[in-house]
Amino acid sequence: MDYRLPPIDTVRNLPTTQKIQLLAHLFEPCDTLTQYIIPKLFPINTEANEQPFKNYKELIDKCHSLFNSLLSEINSSADPELTHIANGIIGAHPRLGPQKGGSALSSHSNSEQKSLAGSSAEETARLVELNESYETTFPGLRYVVFVNGRSRPAIMNDMVERIFRNNIKAERQAAIDAMCDIAWDRAKKLQSPSSQ
Repeated sequence: MDYRLPPIDTVRNLPTTQKIQLLAHLFEPCDTLTQYIIPKLFPINTEANEQPFKNYKELIDKCHSLFNSLLSEINSSADPELTHIANGIIGAHPRLGPQKGGSALSSHSNSEQKSLAGSSAEETARLVELNESYETTFPGLRYVVFVNGRSRPAIMNDMVERIFRNNIKAERQAAIDAMCDIAWDRAKKLQSPSSQ
């Protein structure tokens, strides 16, 4: 059975397990993400009459704002615990192309990466090398980009530019921005007419 997002006006009152499921479909399954974002997105002390999110774009924008606040805290304090949280959230996204250690892609990531399939063995090997170079340059992170139908060469050129830039702050920001773009794209695909 295909997952459909619940009506947006019901999200605040969903049980935590359903909020976790919703966030896993929008982003990727990630305990670090849900443990960080759920208390901030749905605070317990919220007044009963507080307005629900108007739409999924607003919910994702709120997540984006919370992630940006996390990055700002890291940039100003270099707190290792916050860095670990951010890296865990970003690292939940799978590698592009072949997965290390036989990891499986989520159904969403599998669909999103289809434009990267069917290339030559040389391109596949190059993508593996770039993933390794990226992860060496930015320990704890994964390269995250909104593929959106772009070709493998275009994605690999972007990877090279980001590795060459070698700026961890800019890289975390680019990854968070891409995660939220991906989440919005997924939300549009997962909404039933009543959930918009």
